[in-house]
Amino acid sequence: MPNQFEAVSVIGLGYIGLPTAATIASRGIQVLGVDTSQKAVTAINAARAHFSEPDLDGLVHSTVRSGRLKAFTEPQPADAFIVAVPTPIQPDKQPDISFVEQAIRSICKVLKAGDLVILESTSPVGTTQKMAEVIGQERPDLISANGSKSHLKISMAYCPERILPGRMVYELVQNDRIVGGITPECASRAKELYSTFVRGQIFETSAAAAELVKLIENAYRDVNIAFANEVANVCDHLGLDAWQTIALANRHPRVKILNPGPGVGGHCIAVDPWFLITQFPELTQVMRAARNVNDGRPHSVVDRIETALNQTGSKKVCCLGLSYKADVDDLRESPAVEIVEMLGHKGYDVTVVEPHVTELPNALLGHSNIKLQQLEDAVTDSDVVALLVAHMPFKTVDRSKLQGKHLVDCVGSWN
Repeated sequence: MPNQFEAVSVIGLGYIGLPTAATIASRGIQVLGVDTSQKAVTAINAARAHFSEPDLDGLVHSTVRSGRLKAFTEPQPADAFIVAVPTPIQPDKQPDISFVEQAIRSICKVLKAGDLVILESTSPVGTTQKMAEVIGQERPDLISANGSKSHLKISMAYCPERILPGRMVYELVQNDRIVGGITPECASRAKELYSTFVRGQIFETSAAAAELVKLIENAYRDVNIAFANEVANVCDHLGLDAWQTIALANRHPRVKILNPGPGVGGHCIAVDPWFLITQFPELTQVMRAARNVNDGRPHSVVDRIETALNQTGSKKVCCLGLSYKADVDDLRESPAVEIVEMLGHKGYDVTVVEPHVTELPNALLGHSNIKLQQLEDAVTDSDVVALLVAHMPFKTVDRSKLQGKHLVDCVGSWN
C-alpha cells in the first residue's frame, strides 16, 4: 500500500516528540515539528538535538540536512498530527492536561478534512474523546461538538509511547505499539501511520483502552519498585544488605524482586499512577500505597546519610548523581535531586557530581552549601560519599579513592 502521509506534524519536540519526528523523517516522510521553545527549534534547524540521547543527534543531523525534518514555533498544515506535549501533575496530584488542550486548539486552524490526529501524551482515561470535543468546538465543520461518529471528517486516536531514555531511537522502532481510535476506522488509520516506521506489532483497540494501557503499564512498574524499596527499608532497619537479601530471595524459581533505589523519578513512573489514583480513588488502593512508599524513599535515604555523617562527626557529604536513572541527563522528578535538596536545607555541605549536566538544576540553585564538582575533587573534599545514581563513571571509580570515606550505596553498585 503506498504511503498516504506526505507530511506529518509532531507537536512538542521534547524527549518523546523529537525522536519520533526524526524517526518518521528517516523513512522519507516530510516532518514538520512544532515546539513553543525557540531555543529547541533553533537547535533542531541547525541539525542538533537539544538534549542528550544515544544516536539521536546523528538521526536529527541526517534528517534535517536531507530537508525531511524542519522545526517551527507554529503549527503547519500536514496530513497527520502527533501530539507529544507534557502532562504533568499539579500540587494536589491532579493531572494537568492544559498543554494537550493548547496543542489541540493550536492545530485546529490548519486541520482539514481527512487529517489524522494522534495523542501520544500520557493522559487520563477519556482525554482523547475530550480533545475530539475540543476540535468540535473550534471546527464544527470537521467534527460535531460532542464527537459524534455521525459527523467525523478527521480521524482521532491515542497511541501511548513506551520508550526508555538511553534506548529511545531503538525502542521507537522495535517495541510493540497500541493504537486506540475513537472509532475502529480511526484506529486502523493510525496503524497505517505507525506501520511506516514500527517493526514491532501494532495492536488496535479503543482510545479509552489505549489510555488505560499506558497508565497501568507504569503503575505496575511503580508497585513492583515500591515492594523492592519497602524491602530495602526493612533491611536498613535490621542492618542487612538489601541487595544481597533480594538476590537470595530471587533464587526461588517463582520470585523476581526488583532492585531498590533512592526513589522513583522520570516523566512516567513517578507521575502516571496518579492519573488513575485521582480518577478512581476507591479502586486504586495498592497503587496509592506504592506511590507513598516510593515518594517516601528519599527521606529514608537522607536518614541513612545523616546517620553516616553523625558517625563521622562531619557535615561534608558528596552525592554522586542527579538524574533519575543511570547514564542519561534527564533530571525530571529525580529522587536524587530531592535528596540533595533536603540535605542542603538541613545545613550540610553538599558537593554534587553529575557528569551529564554543566550546572545545577533550579531546585538546587540559591543554596550556598550545595555545589557542583568534578568526581575526584568532590570525593576528596567529603567524609561521606552517597551513590545515588549508577552512572558508569561511578561504578568503575578507583575504589582506592574511596578509602577512609563512609559510603552510602543507594543503588547496590558497590556491594
